[in-house]
Amino acid sequence: MSKIKHLSSLQNSLIKKVLLLKDKSRERKKAALFVVEGQRELELALKGGYLISTLFFEPSLFSESVLEKYNAAKEVISVSKEVYQKIAYRGTTEGIVALVESKNNTLENLKFKNKTPLILIAEAPEKPGNIGALLRTADAANLDAVLIANPKTDLYNPNIIRSSVGCVFTVPVVMANTSEIISFLNTKNIAIYCAALTASTNYTSIDYTNATAIVVGTEATGLTDNWLNASKKNIIIPMEGEIDSMNVSVSASIILFEAKRQRQSS
Repeated sequence: MSKIKHLSSLQNSLIKKVLLLKDKSRERKKAALFVVEGQRELELALKGGYLISTLFFEPSLFSESVLEKYNAAKEVISVSKEVYQKIAYRGTTEGIVALVESKNNTLENLKFKNKTPLILIAEAPEKPGNIGALLRTADAANLDAVLIANPKTDLYNPNIIRSSVGCVFTVPVVMANTSEIISFLNTKNIAIYCAALTASTNYTSIDYTNATAIVVGTEATGLTDNWLNASKKNIIIPMEGEIDSMNVSVSASIILFEAKRQRQSS
């Protein structure tokens, strides 16, 4: 364990750096660092192979005796209550915040744990909360990967980490543009099934037991023509109410767990 330092000034340059990393995607990319708050999230990051650059803890909330599990941290700093409340999202909960080193996840280094991978693709999701919910679904379904096409934010947006309750670290996630992902899927012979309202087949009638990518779009505009043209078949969840769409994470969950059911039955 690194020697523990103490910090009590809100004007300290390191504290200012934490605040910048929380708020600015550009700063996260430039520094290759991002902010993680909470024991569960941080433990999942460590389990996912991420490295802690700096660990902050507030002694009245987080016992120094528990620090041993974070002994790989390059720097450990105890902070005053005022500093902790400044850098934390959740006020006085748990008492631990860390700067964690980013990973450069690319399509080229993406490895699947199964010979017939099941992948979720989300095109241009705008709300971090939706991305977080999709990642929780991906973790629950033990997917091989999640691919974000034409992303609107970076993967390490604190709101994504928070809404995913750390599942951003438990499933391989890659962000790339649509054409790159389609080319990758075609090269790997992974069938593309797009959730769409037009020219669509009931989602339960599709065989998902081979290498499969389920593609979902935004609730407002759906998927672009690039995806619809690349789709082996468009799929739809029959609906009996007045509206014609559900929350994207709910729709993805329904389709993915049908795919999981088929694979477990085959």
